[in-house]
Amino acid sequence: MRVIDLTDATWRKSSYSNPDGGACVEVADNLPSVVPVRDSKAPAKGTLVFNTAAWGYFVGAVKAL
Repeated sequence: MRVIDLTDATWRKSSYSNPDGGACVEVADNLPSVVPVRDSKAPAKGTLVFNTAAWGYFVGAVKAL
């Protein structure tokens, strides 16, 4: 398992997150080759990390809906 340093991650809340604080997803797209994703209500509970290609495919699929 590879450990990824997220110290320099700049987190931003998804524009699709609920404005009243529910269902909030944060992404950090300022890191080279990876895009970490976490629950903004519980950031210490863990982070999913995707490579940039996989994240790009995901975002493209969501936009196509």
